[in-house]
Amino acid sequence: MVFNTKMIFALLFLCFSATCVFAGDPTLEFEWKVTYGTIAPLGVPQQGILINGQGPDWNLLLLPYHRSPQGLWWYRYAQGPQPTLIPVPFDNPAEEYPVLLGDWYNKGHKSLKNILDSGRSIGRPDGIQINGQSSNVGDANAKPLFTFEAGKTYRFRVCNVGLRLSVNFRVQGHTMKVVEVEGSHTVQNVYDSLDLHVGQCMSVLVTADQTPKDYYFVASSRFAQHPLSTVAVIRYANGNGAASPELPPPPPENTKGIAWSISQFRSFRWNLTASAARPNPQGSYKYGKINITRTIKLVNTRSSSNGKLRFGINGRASKGDKVEVAPNVVNGTYRNFVEIIFENHEKTIQTWHLDGFSFAVAIEPGRWSPEKRKNYNLLDALSRNTVQVYPNSWAAVMTTLDNAGMWNLRSEMRERAYLGQQLYLSVVSEARSLRDEYSLPETQELCGIVKSLPKPAPYT
Repeated sequence: MVFNTKMIFALLFLCFSATCVFAGDPTLEFEWKVTYGTIAPLGVPQQGILINGQGPDWNLLLLPYHRSPQGLWWYRYAQGPQPTLIPVPFDNPAEEYPVLLGDWYNKGHKSLKNILDSGRSIGRPDGIQINGQSSNVGDANAKPLFTFEAGKTYRFRVCNVGLRLSVNFRVQGHTMKVVEVEGSHTVQNVYDSLDLHVGQCMSVLVTADQTPKDYYFVASSRFAQHPLSTVAVIRYANGNGAASPELPPPPPENTKGIAWSISQFRSFRWNLTASAARPNPQGSYKYGKINITRTIKLVNTRSSSNGKLRFGINGRASKGDKVEVAPNVVNGTYRNFVEIIFENHEKTIQTWHLDGFSFAVAIEPGRWSPEKRKNYNLLDALSRNTVQVYPNSWAAVMTTLDNAGMWNLRSEMRERAYLGQQLYLSVVSEARSLRDEYSLPETQELCGIVKSLPKPAPYT
């Protein structure tokens, strides 16, 4: 089948390139021929989805990633120098490299879906991939994924696109300067390694200031019972020598590892003087001075229904013996300022995604209580869309319900979301005005319990 992706592609492009606005035509047209083919990110041949005959093992214009039991999702990113309309708080890099990393299953997406539909867990991943490839230290056949020239600085846009595992990444012999997290420019701190949880993205700058030879880009699992790792080769132009087999060490695990990771989270702070994203009296950027109108507390749960695995929120998950999520809608008042508390009573890390952007103001061990608000970052917390919650810990985000519509709040662990751990936030504007919300398209198809109902009148 062939897709004309003019509008969809433009939206994906804007989402992935939130810090860069380009002059010229805001849309691009592509024709995709979508077929099945053979791919092997971990060296094991399996069925995958190809676009124009290409799969997830090339580092060019398009790159698919393994995100959902239903199939593959896609990102598009810009290549080469282009003029920016909104200035960024760092010099243009010599090159930008997208890095889509995460866990991978050798089972195909249909097999994974069938497992979930039967009420079972998809289990442990088989490995870690970087841009659709996986290599071992010392692999003589590994081709370089990234190229450096001595003295130049490169931007890596890194996303964890796995289904289950948090990942730590690091660059052998080099430091990384974090400059952006999910569209928010950050205070530019330098790190040896960085944790990236499922569904999260960040940009780092790496300067090629080492002896010209090969180095490894390393990705390894975090907080996993059975650790997984992989490497990708960075090659200096005119370099001489293979990468050292001594990899930079991963951060600690267990309780010390959680404390280490929370400390790193707290070090990510919003750059309040950069580009367009700065505090202003009219908007929600001065979030610390806005009165909270509602607190929503959400606790992830794991249970069984008729012998089938279910995940839920506050004990609510699927109902009956079918793998169908029961309607789970939270009504929100338009333009209210809401505090959402995520509590994790389980022994595994969680990540949550709310459509739109929220201020991630705190993550701490234990249970949340109103007294914990004194520990919130009410000045320069990052505005982002995905937040992690460590085992037996909580996280707090604040958001303004200034966009009317139905917004999905879900676990980013696709297994958990698919089996019930998600809900919808309904934000209704009483004005019913095009100022606040678009009308339902005339071509919109209705299904489920609303299939036989009349469509709502268009807004004016």
